Amino acid sequence: MINKTKNLQQEMTRISGVNPRKCMKCGKCSATCPAYDEMEYHPHQFVSMVENGDIEPLLDSQSLYRCLTCFACVDRCPRGVEPAKLIEAVRLVAIRRQGANHMTANDVPDMLNEDLPQQAIVSAFRKYTK
Repeated sequence: MINKTKNLQQEMTRISGVNPRKCMKCGKCSATCPAYDEMEYHPHQFVSMVENGDIEPLLDSQSLYRCLTCFACVDRCPRGVEPAKLIEAVRLVAIRRQGANHMTANDVPDMLNEDLPQQAIVSAFRKYTK
């Protein structure tokens, strides 16, 4: 079990390019997150949990799909940790583990409306088509 956790940690840090040990746990990333209220685990918690090897709860969390991938947390981090990239890596590992995405490109047009920012569409493609 320890080797499996270590392998998952290494895979997530390799995919994301993020060093979670740089995090000083100030919480600025979570404070600026527009999806904070929707998330079970917040950006700083993702970083901490990956660093500590507590990965299984993250893989099963709906917080993976609540992240807007807006990179507000990346801009706010004083240490350059880039929590959004780590969340995307965890999401990718979960999707690979499940063997399927939550949506396809064909699902997106049905969800569009005039008030939806284009960034949300791009984010959806980034999240669900890897």
